[in-house]
Amino acid sequence: MTPTRLQECLRALRWSDDTLAEAFGCDPDLVEAWILGFEPIPSKAAAWIETLARLHEAAEPEKPKSLKGKSYKP
Repeated sequence: MTPTRLQECLRALRWSDDTLAEAFGCDPDLVEAWILGFEPIPSKAAAWIETLARLHEAAEPEKPKSLKGKSYKP
């Protein structure tokens, strides 16, 4: 996985760098190093992230549009 694809996946997931670090239980600086290309992204981590992102991308068209702008008014 390239740093660019990692960023695309995080956008698809609507995750921040910190959220990914929290999911892996690693230091946020490590995720930042992946994004900047200073450290290679481990293949197991890349496969997991890619799988989640593809699921989100595939499900996006099914997201209910009728909820946009709705709020709770008791």
